[in-house]
Amino acid sequence: MNVLAPEEIELNKKRRVLERLKDKLADREEEMTDLRAELEQFEARYTMEVARFYAELDEIEAQIAEEEVKLVPDDEEIKKRAEELRKRAAESAVNVEDGDGCSFKWQPTAEAKKAYHNLAKIIHPDLALDAEEKERRHELMSKLNEAYSAGDQNRLNKLVEDFRDSPDLVRGDSVGDELVRAIRQIWQIKNRLQELKEEKLIAELSELFVLREKVEAEMREGRNMLKQMAERTKTYIKKSERRLANLRNLNEAQEEYVKERFGMDISAFR
Repeated sequence: MNVLAPEEIELNKKRRVLERLKDKLADREEEMTDLRAELEQFEARYTMEVARFYAELDEIEAQIAEEEVKLVPDDEEIKKRAEELRKRAAESAVNVEDGDGCSFKWQPTAEAKKAYHNLAKIIHPDLALDAEEKERRHELMSKLNEAYSAGDQNRLNKLVEDFRDSPDLVRGDSVGDELVRAIRQIWQIKNRLQELKEEKLIAELSELFVLREKVEAEMREGRNMLKQMAERTKTYIKKSERRLANLRNLNEAQEEYVKERFGMDISAFR
């Protein structure tokens, strides 16, 4: 009967702990990748169904403010408000333009989840023991996340195959070295788990996440919250368009009056 040395017994304990932590880390990484992709998908949907109308309304409101400045050009408060509204309209337009590029429907397959989990468990950067190896693993993890988020099963399979026989997986050296390596890996994984926990908390406190939860709750009750928001905004747009038209007519009438009465074209000064 072979009697294990104390350090070998401790190493075996650490290895069991390490394996459990690796599984947990792979699960948390996958969970955060899912959450990021789901929020991105919802943001794209929100942009298409609602935000583009908000952007349109912001643009009309900016034009209204600019017409008001023409009526009272010496009013500094109105000028400042017009500048703020114009800035907001520009930001809204940029946000809508950025959101239009994302229309991917997130729905990972069981096969993709399994491939992601298995490879993330092996190549995670926080399992590296030196800066060079950590950087290389970051690049691999980035490729893995991209493939998973894109639903590219072939690319996932290729990443698994490429890393399966990697020399980095070969264990060596003394029992003492293995023990130190296991202790450091456990410490690294625990740190990464804490980072993921904090990232998830920040995501769940974000306005986008809260809105998505409300929308999904409304859908379960048979109501389309995004559609309702869009319809309300369309109503505001129509009212604002009428107001803008009235202001433009007023300014045009004022210009015509000054031109007829004094022979001056004041449009050039506005």
